[in-house]
Amino acid sequence: MASSYLTREGYEKLQQELEYLKTEKRVEVADRLREALEDGELIENAELEAAKNEQSFVEGRIKELEILLASAYLIDESTQSETVQVGSKVTIQEEGLDPEEYMIVGAAEADPRLGRISNESPLGKALLNHKVGDRVKVEAPRGEFEIEILSVG
Repeated sequence: MASSYLTREGYEKLQQELEYLKTEKRVEVADRLREALEDGELIENAELEAAKNEQSFVEGRIKELEILLASAYLIDESTQSETVQVGSKVTIQEEGLDPEEYMIVGAAEADPRLGRISNESPLGKALLNHKVGDRVKVEAPRGEFEIEILSVG
């Protein structure tokens, strides 16, 4: 599996989620399964089916997080670069619109509503390796547009 880029904060957040799933959520789901099995009629036991589905989801997420954390590349946010890199905070402006600020992060912790865009997204890919003053064309699902890079930090 390819390495994933994570900030220190993102890495710690995913570690906390993994710990929660392994310690608390597994026990909770096991209790649900035990109760559902004790409820008798296994043929039409919707609670048993729901508990099995939840157990499958929890175990899948645990495996996913273990792999993600084992192959993670931690972003050094203190490194300054003149060009946009994973970990950069970048301010951009599309003509006629207000400037927008984003942090370029790995896909695992992208959240555009919080200004964190993936290095794999159309905008993130387009910005990488460009510098202040560059005009960058972005190939997006809704069509191409152009932005100017106002600052990189």
